[in-house]
Amino acid sequence: MDQEHCIGTSCTSVEIGTDKYRSEIRASGHSIIADEPTSSGGEDLGINPNELLLASLGTCTAMTLKMYADHKEWPVDRIFVDLTMDIVKGNQQQTTYIKRHIRIEGSIDEEQRQRILQIADSCPLHRIITNPIVITSNLMPGKEE
Repeated sequence: MDQEHCIGTSCTSVEIGTDKYRSEIRASGHSIIADEPTSSGGEDLGINPNELLLASLGTCTAMTLKMYADHKEWPVDRIFVDLTMDIVKGNQQQTTYIKRHIRIEGSIDEEQRQRILQIADSCPLHRIITNPIVITSNLMPGKEE
């Protein structure tokens, strides 16, 4: 997988081969495996795409809150972010509902807790997925075998 096409601020490559749905995701020298559950025809070898989306939002939220608490020098020991997603299909569109449950361990008061809740919406990924997104696709030439 080459990344010569990568000119944006973030670049991720995904490769799927002859395995049913097992995909290898590469970014910044790291890799993870994604797959579909066996109930959808996969081998359940990794997290599915919806879970990856939730993981991205949860990670971004936790990191943003940790940075904010560190900046404020608040005694936050641990941050937990649990997410659920429900997709409701209608006649003309579908609506996706994501619920984000945040739990903070540490010696912070109620005012600080409420501020942290407000800061959660400042996570860069939250801003991306709650604003218009334009996705373009193009077909690159394949390698001849």
